[in-house]
Amino acid sequence: MDNLSLLEKFANPDLMQKLSIGEKMLASLYVMVLGMAVTFVALCILWGLIVLMSKMINSTKKEATKVVQAPEKTIAPAVEVEKEEKENEEELVAVITAAIAASLQTSTHNIVVRNITRVKDITPAWGRMGRIEQMNSRF
Repeated sequence: MDNLSLLEKFANPDLMQKLSIGEKMLASLYVMVLGMAVTFVALCILWGLIVLMSKMINSTKKEATKVVQAPEKTIAPAVEVEKEEKENEEELVAVITAAIAASLQTSTHNIVVRNITRVKDITPAWGRMGRIEQMNSRF
């Protein structure tokens, strides 16, 4: 039996009813494989186009990038800022101690904060804005 004639019979509803179960299963398998092959080829073409466009965009960005040096800025002495930071650190220690005591369900007298290490926030700007918008939408 020719595969093409089987698919032609499968396409015609009157002839399809005359096919045996084995022929129907075989024709279904052909249709499935053909559909998957067409989808795979289309996805490969899309992938190739995306790679090509990204290379074209990246090559234009590299040409347009120029290094510009900013003038040096003088830093004014910050005596008052140190006092303010010390007050903020004491408040920060109190807040951290209270939070730990609340989570452990114990007294603040049992907890001693010895060292606070600030970690630089590496969240991108769009991530910070998303958090801010999310928090503002709750109020």
